[in-house]
Amino acid sequence: MMPKVPLSIAVITKNEEERLPDCLRSVSFADEIVVVDSISTDKTVEIAKEFGCRVFVEDWKGYGPQKNSAIGKCKHDWVLVIDADERVPLETKKAIFNILKNPTANAYNFPMKNFFRNRWIKHCGWWPDRHTRLINKQYCKYEGSIHPKLIVEGKINFLEHPIEHFSYKNYAHLIDKMQLYSSLSAKELLEKGRKATFITPVFHGLWMFMHSYFLRSGFIYGIDGLVIAATTAGGSFFKYAKLLELQKYE
Repeated sequence: MMPKVPLSIAVITKNEEERLPDCLRSVSFADEIVVVDSISTDKTVEIAKEFGCRVFVEDWKGYGPQKNSAIGKCKHDWVLVIDADERVPLETKKAIFNILKNPTANAYNFPMKNFFRNRWIKHCGWWPDRHTRLINKQYCKYEGSIHPKLIVEGKINFLEHPIEHFSYKNYAHLIDKMQLYSSLSAKELLEKGRKATFITPVFHGLWMFMHSYFLRSGFIYGIDGLVIAATTAGGSFFKYAKLLELQKYE
């Protein structure tokens, strides 16, 4: 059994009673786990407390501000930012343990091993899908409410050890997420002053389907690959269609 690592884990949650236990078990090697919950109506908070996490319940402020809130509550400078649908495999735990003995950067970037219906998707643009997750909080901060960008002062090192991501349970869940993110993204584009015309959603939707299904070999996954490509295209199409709709209301 690995010793506890002088590391904080930052997790933001909302109704994650099904996926949170596996996430917390995978990061139990850390000295501290901070969970910032957005007023869940299931047993998320109770589960987090049972695992010994420090739990805070707050109103939703947007993805970036919510992550910053969780990071700010961590007692250690080194923080691993992780979502409830993610897992840290053993090889990655060992890599983090070794990094923290002698850090050579202010942040570390991981490939995300994305799973769909318990199947690792190596194509469709889903691999390696890199994200910076291990950070020294003195030099890092998220900006943006919908698609937050991590701003890092100093060097970022890129690792080959993955974080596992179990984002979508089934087709319905994939479609629900597409609807949610396309609506949020449309509002974000409007706030930034972006404009769309009739052709914008058509062009982006077609391009994203071609990119995911053909250029990134989504077709090798059969119906799963087709669904991924279609919802990726749909997300892009509806993002700009909804922006066009919002422009008319404005």
